Amino acid sequence: MLLIAINLAVFFFQLSLGRNVDSYIFTYGVIPAHLVAEGFTSEQLVRLTTAMFLHGGWFHALSNMLYLWIFGDNVEDRMGHLKYLVFYLLTGYIATIAHVLYAPFSELPLIGASGAIAGVLGAYLILYPRAKVLTLVFVFIFIQIIPIPAVVFLGFWFILQLLNGTASLSAQAAQGVAFWAHIGGFIAGMLLVKIFSRRQYYPRT
Repeated sequence: MLLIAINLAVFFFQLSLGRNVDSYIFTYGVIPAHLVAEGFTSEQLVRLTTAMFLHGGWFHALSNMLYLWIFGDNVEDRMGHLKYLVFYLLTGYIATIAHVLYAPFSELPLIGASGAIAGVLGAYLILYPRAKVLTLVFVFIFIQIIPIPAVVFLGFWFILQLLNGTASLSAQAAQGVAFWAHIGGFIAGMLLVKIFSRRQYYPRT
């Protein structure tokens, strides 16, 4: 998938920067306080896009790409390549705005594809609620892979984001995970998917 390739290419470029990577992230990530102060200037609009392709480390990048690989191809099939790209970016923008509304005075850069990927998850839930997601389940010392309905898997994921996001409202310390970006992206994906998806026709018998 093109989006996965772009994300990984940007991440490997980040790795090549060495000690300069922090400066790169502060330049091309979204800093909520700056966006609130400056508004949607051309520079801030660029950052809204570039921030989606930056990641904070191996786990951040690979876990996001795993989710995008599992859920993205089916959603892309239903939308078509161009509509899927627009949908991905749009839900990513909405996710970023949701985080900015939560932390408007934050000076920490927001980076990562998870807000846009949350939009893909929301779309998948609407399009394929009965699909099975192969999931690693730990039972005492044993590990099993079992198929779980998408509505259960993604519903549980969303509830976790909502609980953590609600808890973060009263937290004093800065949060390392942008839960409200996930929440905003997921809801946006659920609401916008019907606009972007193509009707699926089934042969009559």
